[in-house]
Amino acid sequence: MAFRQRRGIEIKSEIQIGAMRSAGLVVAAALVEIAAAASPGVTTLDLDAIARECLQRHGATSSFLGYAYPPFPAVICASVNDEVVHGIPGPRRLVDGDLLSVDFGAILAGWHGDAAVTIQVGSVRADRAQLSDVTSDALWAGLAAAVPGARLSDISHAVEASIRSSERPDGGEWGILREYGGHGIGTQMHMDPHVLNFGRPGQGPRLVPGMALAIEPMVTLGSQEVLVATDEWTVLTVDGSASAHWEHTVAITEDGPWVLTALDGGAERFDAMGVRHAADSGR
Repeated sequence: MAFRQRRGIEIKSEIQIGAMRSAGLVVAAALVEIAAAASPGVTTLDLDAIARECLQRHGATSSFLGYAYPPFPAVICASVNDEVVHGIPGPRRLVDGDLLSVDFGAILAGWHGDAAVTIQVGSVRADRAQLSDVTSDALWAGLAAAVPGARLSDISHAVEASIRSSERPDGGEWGILREYGGHGIGTQMHMDPHVLNFGRPGQGPRLVPGMALAIEPMVTLGSQEVLVATDEWTVLTVDGSASAHWEHTVAITEDGPWVLTALDGGAERFDAMGVRHAADSGR
């Protein structure tokens, strides 16, 4: 079945959103397994192997492997501490206190799912734990704003407002990355529109049922300034501060947001927030 476009944005049918849900469940399952395995002494390459096995088990392929240039060499991005995103898995062993962000994408029947979690390895400092919580809360604020009739920047504003509402332990401001953000997703991993993690509300295209977005705040304990490492992939904080990255793929539906990469579709978190949503076990 062909898809429609609205201002260059792919609009899916209910059947196509359902196919994306299947891909999203592969992503969700892999991230649960990775989070359970991430402990001191485990290498980031070990975690990549878990994701590869999960893809094989579900008959899916990787959204990341071979992507762009230079071709990304793994199926997960594993970013530790001051590595914000796009970290390449390797022989690095995790140690107690690390903050590990894992990003993973899967393709099933031609449809993509994309999500990321930040994992606390062992006993993590209180400020790093708060950083992860603030970033996760911002993600869910953005997901809750993904409703028909809203504007794209309403999501961006919700993400930023959530982050700004939390006080940093040292009294400073959280660093919100400006060079990287979320994106449309569907028959490709990265599609229009680009989703900023900051900005004024009421701007950009209107959200309509059938749109699917990957929302992904990236926040640091220091400056928002970043650089790309010599591997041409890993994004690092310039000041060496720790970072967190959380992401989900969400579909805009008539009944509200449906988080395609959450095992429960987002029901538990949205119910706690009092947000009307489309997640239910019968979809």
